[in-house]
Amino acid sequence: QVQLVESGGGLVQAGGSLRLSCAASGRTFSIYNMGWFGQAPGKEREVVAGISWSGISTHYADSMKGRFTISRDNAENTVYLQMNNLKPEDTAVYYCAANLRSYYFGSNGNEYDYWGQGTQVIVSS
Repeated sequence: QVQLVESGGGLVQAGGSLRLSCAASGRTFSIYNMGWFGQAPGKEREVVAGISWSGISTHYADSMKGRFTISRDNAENTVYLQMNNLKPEDTAVYYCAANLRSYYFGSNGNEYDYWGQGTQVIVSS
């Protein structure tokens, strides 16, 4: 069993920054491909970013490119999402997800096996 625990969310003004963390436990984190997803009020969950097990390859939603950075520290069993120049439309609950089955870290949430409970980000204008 894999447990994922997100932290780092909060209230921030537009233009500000937050760093989300997702701590993993239960199995060998270094073999997980990881993703961050966001679910805005009244909308479906959408991919924000993904990262391969090695950290060498990453994937971003177009609206996040240049503002968000995904990274990981396998020694700390943690994946991060650095969010800069935040906009009110970034307001959402952010979830991290782990894929243990395949080399996939893209936008299809059905490919991920485990999910965290989410952390709320609110960006005020």
